Amino acid sequence: MEIEMPVVIVGAGPAGLATSACLNKFSIPNIVLEKDDCHASLWRKRAYDRVKLHLAKEFCNLPHMPLSSDLSKFVPRVDFLRYLDDYVINFKISIRYNRYVNDASFDVNSGKWRVIVKDNILNVDEIYVANYLVVATGENCDAYIPMINGLENFEGEYLHCSKYLNGRPWYDKNVLVVGSGNSGMEIAYDLSTWGANTSMVIRSPVHYFTKEMVYVGMSLLKYISINKVDKLMLAMSKLKYGDMSKYGLVRPKVGPLALKLSGGHTPTIDVGCIKKIKKGKVKVYPAIANIKKGKIIEFEDGKSGEFDVIVFATGYKTNVQNWLKDYKELFNENGMQKTCFPNHWKGGNRIYCAGFAKNGLQGIASDAKKIADDICSFTINARKQPAAAETNAQIKSLDE
Repeated sequence: MEIEMPVVIVGAGPAGLATSACLNKFSIPNIVLEKDDCHASLWRKRAYDRVKLHLAKEFCNLPHMPLSSDLSKFVPRVDFLRYLDDYVINFKISIRYNRYVNDASFDVNSGKWRVIVKDNILNVDEIYVANYLVVATGENCDAYIPMINGLENFEGEYLHCSKYLNGRPWYDKNVLVVGSGNSGMEIAYDLSTWGANTSMVIRSPVHYFTKEMVYVGMSLLKYISINKVDKLMLAMSKLKYGDMSKYGLVRPKVGPLALKLSGGHTPTIDVGCIKKIKKGKVKVYPAIANIKKGKIIEFEDGKSGEFDVIVFATGYKTNVQNWLKDYKELFNENGMQKTCFPNHWKGGNRIYCAGFAKNGLQGIASDAKKIADDICSFTINARKQPAAAETNAQIKSLDE
């Protein structure tokens, strides 16, 4: 079955939903293809119980529909999902679920994109032909677990954080969390709160702030430079936490917002884990050297420990290069955009990406607006061209 559609959007996370909503505001027909059986599957199926938006809600609005003023400043997962459900209904977003994209390529002859999709329910193939293709699968597509020597012989349990709900099952168990980002820090805190004997692997320098510090920094960006905001945020962090290097936490040399803008790590927002580290409730180790037979894990500093569970809070990777055959129009070999922010969202042959700039929901909203504006300008020009051609023909006939 072949389906003609002006715009095809791959991915029904916040990026895909926001792009569709912006296109619908311009009355530009589009369809969203989603491999799962729901939209926002990362938030709905792969998030731990206690997760909230790490930024204040004014920095997390999707286009044309702000989060309710009745919600708390840092919106819980359940409330954010309700917001996304209302967003889909409000903007009449058309989503086809259980659609796994196997192949997307640009047909030079027709000048259009051909997207080959498997309907996983009916077990049939569909072909979508589109003038414009929007890749909205984002950075957090496939769970990433690093290669660790001996992991295949580990006799305990290990899982990616996308399968973690809460620490209830591991009371009094020795649990090692690998990763010091927002997920790693919050999961370590949660495990300790549930009574697990919690340790963390922190391999590289990390910035850490309270939510309130980040809110102040984000708010001041409207008025002063990133460098000045970074200095202020670092001063606040040092005043509150002091020197954490003796506990295994070293701050990067580059400021938090400058580091994020350059494509580096997002600053970690502390929900209470730092206090537990100071009190010895959460132990910190450097990188894993290897896993010996059984449950013994050796670390790069020569220390070792016995662990029942490993939780990998090591992030995700994109899978764009697996299905997008002409990915080099926009993406590199790692499936991330070639061009740096703020020009990352558009490639050749009318292909776009939303949600790849590591700028959170605020970046997603910006991408969606730019993509819709650009497609709208194309369609307006396309409508004018026949009229212009007709006028030129009339002028030519008069001259003759």
